[in-house]
Amino acid sequence: MKREAYEQHLEALEHELVGMARWAKAKGERIVVLLEGRDTAGKGGTIKAILARINPRQCRTVALSKPSEVERGQWYFQRYVAHLPTAGEIVLFDRSWYNRAGVERVMGFATAEQVDLFLAQVPTFEKMLVDDGIRLFKYWLSCDQEAQEERFAERLADPLKRWKLSPIDIAARTKFDEYTKAREAMFAATHSDHAPWTVVDYNDQRLGRLTLIRDLLDRLPDTSVPEEEVVWPALGHSPLGEDFERLQPIPHFPLGEAERG
Repeated sequence: MKREAYEQHLEALEHELVGMARWAKAKGERIVVLLEGRDTAGKGGTIKAILARINPRQCRTVALSKPSEVERGQWYFQRYVAHLPTAGEIVLFDRSWYNRAGVERVMGFATAEQVDLFLAQVPTFEKMLVDDGIRLFKYWLSCDQEAQEERFAERLADPLKRWKLSPIDIAARTKFDEYTKAREAMFAATHSDHAPWTVVDYNDQRLGRLTLIRDLLDRLPDTSVPEEEVVWPALGHSPLGEDFERLQPIPHFPLGEAERG
């Protein structure tokens, strides 16, 4: 998708996203959006697009690093629960509790028993969230191996993007099929009426972002909330102030002249 067309469509969606945030604040809504997918799929770019015009105090991103020793001894969902939204908040998870069914499973960071327990528990966990009033949206950003390889190569060639490459990324390149099998098992166990998965084609990342944002907005109820009126009285005097007007400009000296006096 060409940039000009993308930016035109995105601008229209940004107005709706701002309206959504205003509605969530006014109604005390709690919104959770899970963004899952392969490395390079486009999770970070999508989050930036959603956050661009929304108050960051209201809409925040959760991207957790590997668990600490203390967290490894906790109930698996415990550290994620701490980041759930309060009334009026929107939380975007850049990867989520589904790490256990994906990265941890494929890379051997979790045992088969731990994965099976997770897949058995997560529908109940999500039912509890939804029953409590949280609006939960689960997105899988899908890209094929050819697109993934192109994006890895782009990161490798760009010094400003090379930090995004990790040992896990390098290992994941040889486990594309294993990740596919893990994803299908995850869908089979965790796709439910109360918390369904939505798969979005991200081989074209710009089109994917627009599609995901449009879907998210369409699945919310009417978010029309009147904007608060902003009273903006005139100052009644020069905004520069009298003290500023009495200041004289500082003379400009070419480089070196000021030191010579």
